[in-house]
Amino acid sequence: MARQGGVVSLLVVLLLGAWLPAPAAAGVLLSTLPKALAVTASPKPGQVLHSGVDKLTVTWSLNTTEPAGADAVYKNVQVKLCYAPVSQKDRGWRKSNDDLSKDKACQFKLTQQAYAAGARGSFEYTVARDIPTGSYYVRAYALDTSGTQVAYGQTGPAAAFDVAGITGIHASIKVAAGVFSAFSVAALAFFFVVENRKKNK
Repeated sequence: MARQGGVVSLLVVLLLGAWLPAPAAAGVLLSTLPKALAVTASPKPGQVLHSGVDKLTVTWSLNTTEPAGADAVYKNVQVKLCYAPVSQKDRGWRKSNDDLSKDKACQFKLTQQAYAAGARGSFEYTVARDIPTGSYYVRAYALDTSGTQVAYGQTGPAAAFDVAGITGIHASIKVAAGVFSAFSVAALAFFFVVENRKKNK
């Protein structure tokens, strides 16, 4: 009986193990990646760029401190726009995290392109209209053939620049709203007069 009970318990454990979701795998930790890329961005610290209008140029290359062949496994470069610490404060949805699978600071992908060993890469980016107002810096990841981050580089929060997002209402919308408001008032007045005439009759 004891033996049968043990077999049943083992079966229960196996069945539960099969049905329960596997624990989420941790992402790559930024702190474990070599800072092997030298990254620059054209805006000066504190410069204000306007969404949908202004452009910035990002460049990247292997750090001169890295040994020859250090970038042999680099296949692609992914460049992202990251919220600077001042724009993360009291905003949990923008917080940085050492686990890159949970990081919310670098939300905006600017480009991803093939990595050219021994060459300087660059990309010109027009600030998208949906980029919110805030302070930003640029980070670039070197990716291997599986798309996993294996190295990085960044301009850093000290070199942060500002973006002025599109928050106002377009003039055409204001005009349309004014026209509809005026029409509504006129229509209301018209029906008020008509109803009064009906009552007087």
